[in-house]
Amino acid sequence: MRFRHQVRSRASLTEPFGQRLGIALAVLTLLCLFARSIPAQAQMPGGPPSVGVVKAEPTAITESSEFIGRVQAVNRVALTARVTAFLDKRFFAEGSEVKQGDLLYRLEQGPFQAAVQQQEAAVADTSAKLTNANITLARAQSLLNTPAGQRSTVDDAVANQRSAAAQVLSAQAMLKTAQINLAYTEIHAPVSGKITRTSITEGNVVSPSSGALATIVSQDPMYILFPVADRVLTELQQRYADKGSLNAVVVKLRLPDGRMYNQTGKIDYVEPSVSGTTDTILLRASIPNPPLRPADEGQAVERPLVDNAFVTVLVEGIEPITALAIPRKAVLSDQQGDYVYVVGPDNKAEIRRIQLGQSTPTTAVIASGLKAGETVIAEGLQRARPGLVVNPGPMSPQPTAGQ
Repeated sequence: MRFRHQVRSRASLTEPFGQRLGIALAVLTLLCLFARSIPAQAQMPGGPPSVGVVKAEPTAITESSEFIGRVQAVNRVALTARVTAFLDKRFFAEGSEVKQGDLLYRLEQGPFQAAVQQQEAAVADTSAKLTNANITLARAQSLLNTPAGQRSTVDDAVANQRSAAAQVLSAQAMLKTAQINLAYTEIHAPVSGKITRTSITEGNVVSPSSGALATIVSQDPMYILFPVADRVLTELQQRYADKGSLNAVVVKLRLPDGRMYNQTGKIDYVEPSVSGTTDTILLRASIPNPPLRPADEGQAVERPLVDNAFVTVLVEGIEPITALAIPRKAVLSDQQGDYVYVVGPDNKAEIRRIQLGQSTPTTAVIASGLKAGETVIAEGLQRARPGLVVNPGPMSPQPTAGQ
């Protein structure tokens, strides 16, 4: 009995296992059939890929060339003492803007005022002696034709008169020197601009060998210096030759934070020689640098351009030109150069090699390779292949500023 019970137990365990195995095989078969049907469905034709197209049309283009430039102040003046004296007082706030003629420093004036008075006295003394010499000469000349007159007396009187006149000139020159030295005790601003911090404070002795007391950097206008390759400068001059050469371009700036500067400048200087190390020519433009906001007198004035700062220089033509143009994103490049996908009459995409002209970051100017009216793929380029039929449609509108 025990043996039969064990046999039945083993059979009961074997029957569910067989059923489960059959179910698993059936499911596996269904999955295989379903997997085979998926590629067939995926390979069913879904129509030509959709692409966004645009017509190559003549467009008004402002030609622009970019360079890296540096801001430079028009005037930079180091203030130094012209005489040796104690620094008595400073009259400016460090970092503020000063105007031409403003009193900046005053040195000890007492010794120089005394020197002026001493020389004034010397001038008065020599002038009195000259007056007496003139009287003596006139008397000797009036007695020359009388028995009391002698030629030697006249000669002596002439010599004394001329010596007295020379002494007057010498005294006057020394007085002028003393007055100049007295004027040097007041240091005025020779130009308008922003003044740096003072390097020597009140109470110290300053002299011509003390170095700069402070420096004034002019603020408005500013120079923009930027090197241009010799070849590029020749191209610019040829491009605007019939419009006044470099006088026919304006200079715009992109500030270090990416903003466009709201003032324009003009090129006013071209270096007469090419750099032997970089093969570039230095150009200089002058551009306004007005304050960002009004400031009280004596306070710091904020301006957008700072001396020695780097900026991006854009040299643009005054008048736009008409050129065949397409969106810049429609242009692709490979080892052979630039190319675009053109849609033919049968909606087949084909590669067209092009030559770019003076382009902008958003617009590509076509120098050769395209004709006006041809359809160019500008969106969905990853779906285009040479000879592939595409479904062309209008390019999506570009977002406006602020969106």
